[in-house]
Amino acid sequence: MKALLLARRNLQEILRDPLNLFFGLAFPLLLLGLFALISQAIPPEAQNKQFELAATAPGVAMFGTTFMALFGGMLLAKDRTTSFLLRLFVAPLRPLDFIMGYTLPLLELALAQSALTFIAAACLGLPLSVNTIMGLLCLLPTAWLFTGTGLLCGSLMNAKAVGGFCGAFLTNLAGWLSGVWIPLDLIGGAFRKTARLLPFYHAAEAARLAVAGNWSGILPHLLVVLPYAAVIFAAAVGAFRHQMRA
Repeated sequence: MKALLLARRNLQEILRDPLNLFFGLAFPLLLLGLFALISQAIPPEAQNKQFELAATAPGVAMFGTTFMALFGGMLLAKDRTTSFLLRLFVAPLRPLDFIMGYTLPLLELALAQSALTFIAAACLGLPLSVNTIMGLLCLLPTAWLFTGTGLLCGSLMNAKAVGGFCGAFLTNLAGWLSGVWIPLDLIGGAFRKTARLLPFYHAAEAARLAVAGNWSGILPHLLVVLPYAAVIFAAAVGAFRHQMRA
């Protein structure tokens, strides 16, 4: 219950910032609209399935979850510097309880952002079905991954460093290496091989396959994302525990 109270407070803090609302909700919709315009501008004889709405919408939804790292990391870093957490440390809460208090609202926001992206895609012509729900579920491990990344950074860095790493670096890294900006098959070579070793491509691909109805192909991609998410989240709990004892 105390972790849920902390989660409610954290959700309110995130939603109070208009920049968070823009990047968490509006920015992915702008990207989706941009990709739709690009797809319409491509001549029919040059059309590529990678630019169709069924491929771009899951990719944009995945990219939107990267901002959970920024939101969580900034909030935790600010709470550390304002001594808010020091006052909370007297409460009978374990490190995992504190981390869950920051994790739950971020997962809720990621789910809302992804759902809003798919609804916007439906307005542009993407049919909604049970595959869309499966696509949302496939994005939860990705949201967990980026949430853990943000909380790990927030436990170790100040707010300025978190903004630079989770904002500028991580979002660009995920955008390029997931194939959201440019399909990896168009680049090929060492870039594509490197991207497939990291979780970003597999996160986007799992969502794409789910929306396409190819559920049998989802698991291999999630089996790449989940270990990354579990290790990073465990590291976040360990870093937070160290902060409590410091």
